[in-house]
Amino acid sequence: MINRMGKGALAGLRVLDATQMLAGPLAGTRLGDLGADVIKIEPPLSGEFNRTHGFEDLQSNGEMTTFLAVNRNKRSLSVDLKNPEGLAVIHDLIKNSDVFLQNFRHGTADRLGIGYEQLKAINPRIIYCSISGYGSTGPYRDRPGQDLVIQGYSGSMFSVGALGEDPIPSALWGADVMTGYQAVIGILAAVESRHQTGVGQHVEIDMLSVVLDCQLQEIVTYLNAGQMPRRTEEKSAHGSIPAPYGVYKTKDSWFTLAMVPLPILGEVLDDDWLRSLKHYNDGQKYRDEVYRTIRNRFVTKTTAEWIDICDKAGAWCGPVYNYEDLQSDQHIVDQKYFVEQPQYRGGTAKTLRPPVRMSETPPSIERGAPALGEHNQEILRDILGYDDQKIKSLIAANAVGTLKE
Repeated sequence: MINRMGKGALAGLRVLDATQMLAGPLAGTRLGDLGADVIKIEPPLSGEFNRTHGFEDLQSNGEMTTFLAVNRNKRSLSVDLKNPEGLAVIHDLIKNSDVFLQNFRHGTADRLGIGYEQLKAINPRIIYCSISGYGSTGPYRDRPGQDLVIQGYSGSMFSVGALGEDPIPSALWGADVMTGYQAVIGILAAVESRHQTGVGQHVEIDMLSVVLDCQLQEIVTYLNAGQMPRRTEEKSAHGSIPAPYGVYKTKDSWFTLAMVPLPILGEVLDDDWLRSLKHYNDGQKYRDEVYRTIRNRFVTKTTAEWIDICDKAGAWCGPVYNYEDLQSDQHIVDQKYFVEQPQYRGGTAKTLRPPVRMSETPPSIERGAPALGEHNQEILRDILGYDDQKIKSLIAANAVGTLKE
């Protein structure tokens, strides 16, 4: 049902986003950034989890920062899916929609009447995307899928750190964020398939598959050569990458060294032993010795001085920033990574621009994160054609909410 109204590459694509937390809402936001009409489906009284739960309950103009971060470019419809009249609203919307996105625990969507087969019977062209921790089959299908738990299952925590240390989780919400991106890829592939066949389909994305996929090189190496990432006695940033790959303390902060040939590092540090290690695998063979040799060699100069020295020598490196550093970085400022999005209560909130750039249909931020039920009447009237009497009856039956319960 795509038409070319609106802005962006996905203008005319309607997405019903019945997700919460991070992976699902991020997928919906990315589709919205690209021009899709994304309608966020939320329970009438509380809304989705991140409306009321955030980092230390920190807010911007009364909105939880964690919610507004991943819910821009959406309209909010507050509807009670357990109410038959509310469910009927969703079924009516499905007739006029292209994508349905959900991340309920296994079996919940079917019990609510919004499972794939149920919605496919209403609209055979629907592209239905399910996000879960472990998929819809197998022994783990009913287990909770959360970023940290998935990291543990995936084996990734043993690729970082020193021998004998506890497993080290990532500071990034990598499982959630990468899952959101894979969901977008799957949805867009299904849209293209529908162009060719006229038929929708069920797209399933599970977090465990995504995090395993992020370790393709390490896992393929293990499966075919029997070699796992090996921690060393000295701290390392990755168990399969040769020294000096890692983070080092400088006079004023820290900086990183990537996969630098040891002879080049020898020039940087004026060290004949490092100059003599000319084979690529010497960085792996002598990993502990290299780390012990260089660990404290960088405290004599500032990070900026070391970056200048390394750049001239051809050694890949960079600073270790905190968020305050990011705000003043020349490249970050020049490329306008930080932008503003509107807020329901007025004013704006600072956010990140969409990461994709397109010459003809650039992503944009047209809406901030919506207030709960902000677009109820707009959606019911303009999309479904409900008259005022019908809308009032739905509100009276508590099937849909009013603007901001």
